[in-house]
Amino acid sequence: MLTRKQYDLLRFIHERLKETGVPPSFEEMKDALGLQSKSGVHRLIMALEERGFIRRLPNRARALEVVKLPEAAAPSVARPKVGFSPNVIEGSLGRRPSPAPVNDDEDGRVVSIPVMGRIAAGVPIEAIQSRSNTIAVSPDMLGAGEHFALEVRGDSMIEAGILDGDLVLIRKQGVAETGDIVVALVDDEEATLKRLRKRGASIALEAANPAYETRIFGPDRVAIQGRLVGLIRRY
Repeated sequence: MLTRKQYDLLRFIHERLKETGVPPSFEEMKDALGLQSKSGVHRLIMALEERGFIRRLPNRARALEVVKLPEAAAPSVARPKVGFSPNVIEGSLGRRPSPAPVNDDEDGRVVSIPVMGRIAAGVPIEAIQSRSNTIAVSPDMLGAGEHFALEVRGDSMIEAGILDGDLVLIRKQGVAETGDIVVALVDDEEATLKRLRKRGASIALEAANPAYETRIFGPDRVAIQGRLVGLIRRY
């Protein structure tokens, strides 16, 4: 049995392939279903693939194939829609739906996370700023605890897969283990994103880029603000 959004996405892909011969992009799928992020589309694609309705073709960009359609709409799919109708009927594939009134993912669950300014992944910059805006995040990315997000500036963590412009999701906590990537506040005025290494009584803040040196501080100079738990990249 498919969920409503799984069924809507399957129909959208099927109609687009019939109309143009080319599957829609993740951005087009996101807009057609009124989702707020492409991560929700990715989860729907995986669910359809696991259930055998679509197949992703290797070594080809945007390569999706509809293997089958549901023989009959299940009651949960056939019930009247409320609020949202994706653009999957003939003649309306090019029209964007009206913006969804609320943030949504496959399960209808999102968490609003405050974006607390920018964080340096390079030479430390000024301490974390006050809240600038919020983003909607699936709770599956977070786990327990209180969280905030920061925009990355700099390239010192590129070998850890963290690039300039990424949004990092941080769980608030005052302690961390060796090897954790943390937000560290140095001397109460410089905030930086680095990998934590404990060296005896000292604390090392280690970059993931050989162009940057490891900085070592006494324990009274570094305050852990939180630990990295996720990352959002916008293209």
